[in-house]
Order: sequence, then structure tokens, then C-alpha cells
Amino acid sequence: MQPIRILIADDHKHARQGIREILEMDSAFEIVAEAWNGEEALLYTEKYMPNMILMDINMPGMSGLEATRQIKGNYPYVKIIIVTVSDDIADLFEAIKKGAQGYLLKNLNPEAWLEYLKAIALDEAPLSRELAVQLLKEFSTKPLAASEHSPLTIREQEILEQVAKGKTNREISEDLIISEHTVKNHLKNIMQKLHLDNRVQLTRYAFDQGWVK
Repeated sequence: MQPIRILIADDHKHARQGIREILEMDSAFEIVAEAWNGEEALLYTEKYMPNMILMDINMPGMSGLEATRQIKGNYPYVKIIIVTVSDDIADLFEAIKKGAQGYLLKNLNPEAWLEYLKAIALDEAPLSRELAVQLLKEFSTKPLAASEHSPLTIREQEILEQVAKGKTNREISEDLIISEHTVKNHLKNIMQKLHLDNRVQLTRYAFDQGWVK
């Protein structure tokens, strides 16, 4: 199993160091970057393509909640876990609404952290009963709104065009000067956004959009 690539986003240096020390206890985790606010979290998500982000809620500039909303809009495959000192159900519910997969309290013991993060990575971590009830009430009567914009970022469109030209992941990584791992994560993200299953379908989509002549 490949390590779970993690981005830490917290404006407090000591908090980031504490999180790093917990994660370094287990080789299942690899820390790829640290951000001190929401803007950096967005930038580093694009740059490093982590599998998981540990996100503080209250940060200067762009908050963790807004960063969560934007990151999940562009990179739905990324799992975001809110890390907080508060178990205020309103804050946690707002984070879940914006796309977070769960939350961790900073005062939990390290073993509980590691176990929970592994469960999140495997899509096996359930929501708390309180959050589940709130989500059911919030969304059961609200139909999803259709998007008016292309769901793909400029980078994703570039990669999709390369796929449509028959390029391999290695060739794409060489052309765009990014790692093969990043290419794979982008492709996974593109297929999730477009609800497609393979490169053939992606190629058809690229031609339909007029991105490849």
C-alpha cells in the first residue's frame, strides 16, 4: 500500500509540529507540505496533489471552511479532515456541508488519530450520529443545483487533451513537467468530476468539448 500523502493546514507552527510528530509515528503517512492559511492550502493542493488534508477551521485570510469548499470543488477525490479544539456541532456541520469527510479533536490521543485517519482513507469512518441527523435534515429536501461552469481546472483540461492524444501517464508527466503520481491523481479527479470510467470515455469527452481537433 502506498503512503497516504498528507497536507497539513494550520496557522500555528506548534500545532503543525504536533500533527507532524503524530503522523511520523506511522509509516502509512507521508507529509508532502504544510500550509498556514487557506490560500496556501489551495496552492499546495494543486502543486502536491495530496490524498488527504488536515485542515484547521480558523486561519488568517481564507478560513479552513472556505478552503475546504474550494478544494472539494476542484479536487473532489481529496479527503479533508477538520482538525479543531472545539466540538461545536455547528462548526463541524458547516465543514461537512462544504465537503469535509470528518473531523479530529486536537486533544485526542495519537493512537486515535492514526486509527481514524486510516479509516477515512479506506472510506470506513462513519459520521457521528449528531452530524448524520443534521445532514439528513439539511439535504433531504434540497435538490442539487446544476453547475453553470466547466468542472475542470486549466491543468485538468491540459491533461485531458494529452490523454485524448493517446499519451501515456509517463509521457504526460514529461510534457507537463509533473510527476506520474500527480498525473494519476489528476486523472482520478477528472473521472470523478465527469462521472467517466476510462480513458476512452475521457477522449470522447475531450473531442465533444472541442479541445482536440
